[in-house]
Amino acid sequence: MIGRKIEVERIKSLLASTRSEFLAVTGRRRVGKTFLIDTLLRDRYCFSMTGIQNGNTSAQLVNFGVKLAEYSRTFAPKAPENWQMAFLYLKDYLKTLDRNQKQVIFIDELPWVSTPKSGFIQMLAHLWNDYLSKEPHFILVICGSATSWISKKILNDPGGLHNRVTENIHLFPFTLSESYEFLKSRGLQFTLQEVAKIYMTLGGVPFYLENLRKGESFAMAIERICFSPNGILYNEYNNLFNALFNHAELHQEIAAALASQNSGMTHADLLKLLKMPQATGSYQRAIEELMVSDFVSELTPFGKKKRGSLYQLIDEYCIFYHRFIKPNKKYTPGMWQQLAESQSYKVWAGYAFEMLCHKHIDAIKRALGIAAVYTQIYSLSVPGNPEMDGFQIDLLIDRKDDCINLCEIKFHSGPFTIIKEEYQQLLSKRQRFIDYTGTKKQVFLTLITNHGVTSNAYAREVVDAEVILEQLLAG
Repeated sequence: MIGRKIEVERIKSLLASTRSEFLAVTGRRRVGKTFLIDTLLRDRYCFSMTGIQNGNTSAQLVNFGVKLAEYSRTFAPKAPENWQMAFLYLKDYLKTLDRNQKQVIFIDELPWVSTPKSGFIQMLAHLWNDYLSKEPHFILVICGSATSWISKKILNDPGGLHNRVTENIHLFPFTLSESYEFLKSRGLQFTLQEVAKIYMTLGGVPFYLENLRKGESFAMAIERICFSPNGILYNEYNNLFNALFNHAELHQEIAAALASQNSGMTHADLLKLLKMPQATGSYQRAIEELMVSDFVSELTPFGKKKRGSLYQLIDEYCIFYHRFIKPNKKYTPGMWQQLAESQSYKVWAGYAFEMLCHKHIDAIKRALGIAAVYTQIYSLSVPGNPEMDGFQIDLLIDRKDDCINLCEIKFHSGPFTIIKEEYQQLLSKRQRFIDYTGTKKQVFLTLITNHGVTSNAYAREVVDAEVILEQLLAG
């Protein structure tokens, strides 16, 4: 299995436990939750079922009855009248099983199973509290892509499931290193530069990555899966949001608004763009659900309190969708190769590489030799005024050892060469940052690039530290 080392160890510890365990696994759609659980626990399943998307209570109960008949080998599927009866049948079956080994009950896409007013959650809680938790040999596993739903209804439930989950695993997409290893394991010979561009476009989502083919370049692969009407990601955007959120229209509007501003937006700016006079309960709920589901992050700019927080869209595919797929739905062969030569592509690539770096801070710290130093991560955008031009800093690593790494992130087709004009701009930016913030810390000007920095007199004088793409593989 590629990556997932910590998650694997946590699940293995449940198998060795002397009590019953309740495991919740959440994470973005297509991130590999079911694969992880199946790989480690399938041979211990005593019951498993997958919810039916948009299925009503009757359909979910029929599905439950069929799966129970399959596992109990009665060959006489019977749809329970309600969830109280369903779990009574399940309990009767579970009592017949061997108590000397762990028995795994797996409910996948649980938010789809729990239809409104069906009583499913209450009866699941009763099964756990009344029976499973009192036995030593069960592992109840629930899983779902609707992370916000599971967080609210299970992890933070004030009722019968309050504090009942004994292990919670939130599965993130692969890192750049894991993505590179995953593609290599499938016999795909992409260069590191192409893997970086793939990551910038699709993120480290295993399902997206496994649809790349041998013999394809980055450009060929992206055109086929994103722009061809038959491509798996051509209509993924709407499917993604509708699978994760109830009444997903506002979630999509927020994502579209945030996609229009790379550096993030304040609540006030976002509400203005959405043409909403004030933050409603629906708006606040949608923002929180997008953050819990790893689509949006909340950033605190350097030197500001939480009140000045910015909201930023951080899902690579969603950003790419709004920048390129949505405006180019009328497909013509060769479309992506043409778009990839545009100025819009260069702007996107620069920002996408910045986001890649923000997601690999640990690798950057290791490359800088400060892995053990406590740090806080910021960015900074200072608007201009009649007296002074504005400036922006891609990444600030504020260190506990009284130093700051002021990072310039550059994505180029070859090594980045610092000429006189850029040399002066870099010196000016460092000084303006010091003047603007009043910091007394030592400021190191750090360049992070995909192809490295050309060694010349300007680079040797102004660059204090350098990180290259290859070093991000350590993350």
